Amino acid sequence: MSVKLIIQLLGGIGIFLYSIRLISSSLQLVAGDKLRRLIGALTRTPVLGVMVGALATILIQSSAAVTVMTVSFVDAGFMSLRQAISVILGANVGTTITGQILAIKIKDYVYLFILLGVLMSFFCKTAKRRNLGNAFIGIGLLFVGMQTMEGSTVFLRDQRELFLMFSKMPWLGVLAGAAVTIMIQSSAATVGLVMALGTQGVLPLESAIPIVLGDNIGTTITAIFASIGAKRAAKQACAAHVLFNVIGVLVFLPLMPLYIDFIRSTSDSISHQIANTHSLFNVCNMLLFLMLITPYTNLIRRIIPDGEPEVPAEKQYLDPKLIAVTPVMAVEAVGKQCAHMGELVCQQIDELELLFFKDDESRRKVVRDYENRIDAMHKAIDAYADDIVAARVPQGASRHLHALMMSTSDMERIGDICIKLIEYYDERKSRRHDFSPVAMHELEGMYQMVKRCVARAVQSLSGGGEDMLQEEEREVDALRAEQFRLRRRHMERLASGACNAATGLIFIEVIASLENMGYRSRKIVRSMLLSEEEDEFPVLEGGIEKN
Repeated sequence: MSVKLIIQLLGGIGIFLYSIRLISSSLQLVAGDKLRRLIGALTRTPVLGVMVGALATILIQSSAAVTVMTVSFVDAGFMSLRQAISVILGANVGTTITGQILAIKIKDYVYLFILLGVLMSFFCKTAKRRNLGNAFIGIGLLFVGMQTMEGSTVFLRDQRELFLMFSKMPWLGVLAGAAVTIMIQSSAATVGLVMALGTQGVLPLESAIPIVLGDNIGTTITAIFASIGAKRAAKQACAAHVLFNVIGVLVFLPLMPLYIDFIRSTSDSISHQIANTHSLFNVCNMLLFLMLITPYTNLIRRIIPDGEPEVPAEKQYLDPKLIAVTPVMAVEAVGKQCAHMGELVCQQIDELELLFFKDDESRRKVVRDYENRIDAMHKAIDAYADDIVAARVPQGASRHLHALMMSTSDMERIGDICIKLIEYYDERKSRRHDFSPVAMHELEGMYQMVKRCVARAVQSLSGGGEDMLQEEEREVDALRAEQFRLRRRHMERLASGACNAATGLIFIEVIASLENMGYRSRKIVRSMLLSEEEDEFPVLEGGIEKN
């Protein structure tokens, strides 16, 4: 046994693992916005979920990343358990593409991929093309690692009898495959290693198949790690992933002789046979559980019962794992958290209305409690966004994040104005003369205009368009005109003695504050619309602009 060959084998595995990581991270940056749109389509059927899971895995070449992403989405409330199961089923199918690619002998073109990737990485001007170049480098290194592993496994030919035991005792092969995958944290690398051993004549098909089946169990360790410390829903998604891989292996083991014969008939190449083993298992497993997805979802809920509904917190959607797995979807999580923040602002405005116009003193504390929650949420979103910026995001997601951060600042200011209006309420109540009934009626009309503006701004956080901005512009312009009208009307009342001068100053401050709320609302709608347009917001680097 040569130490040099052992080092070469370990180096080949290292190159292989690095190439997979490079391909995955680069393609995530290239396909980030596509991933966001794909995940957004998960509101229909399990079949669509499978398609999305498979396509997402093919796009970023990492079933582990898609699985961890899915567990994080469930944890953050992006998707239901049923949707998550369908996506993970699809991811299991999508990951088999890597094995099929490895089975294609393109060693004569390996360095062409690397050359093309280096040229793109060094000389392309756009970040997307440079990232695509890095992905090409990763593809080239993938085959370099594969060749290195193949060339270094010749010393194992004398140990062929050791591997034959896996054909006699398949469960040992399953355990070996699971153990190797757990150690190297990559199912594709395990399949690649098995291919290398098979190509060198070290590992016969009868021994290779149990290892590949065990690889599917070992790959679930990534989801297990992702679910640690997560909510109960995420643990359910993780359990679903583990269980259907284990059940699938248990179903296939008794059918091993038939399975081996069928796989052998699919190709004359051992590499293709091993790749087909991986593909067929995952496709059959997916079809089986897709047909049983509803009872299977219920089974998982019986094993891990649903917990009590959790009280929404300032970090309800801000899962740190999303940043590590896919910063683009972390931006989407910020959007959901901002929308939740907007709901709190709308509720705060509703509660303030009851205090300011109905003299319901019980609402005073409620309004202040909303303000505390809004401030805490603003700080949490700020910190989370800074972490996203440090992780790097594509330009489109960066513009969207920038718009969201500007919008959260505006919403936080609207919340501050609500507290200021409580102070104005207390001032006018402390005066000998309160606002006249006519002034109160005018204020109430203006307040309703503000409520519509804020509600529209909050709606724009979840998507809008030019029509929404035009509607907001008209309402805010009308709000400004109303402020000038009320000022003029108020001066007339002061001149006639219908209003008290001291209380009148408070009236002016109140209508100015209401107009400011409308102005902030229009800024939010504008920011969200502009974030969808090219070059309106720069890529965020080094921090978030705060206003």
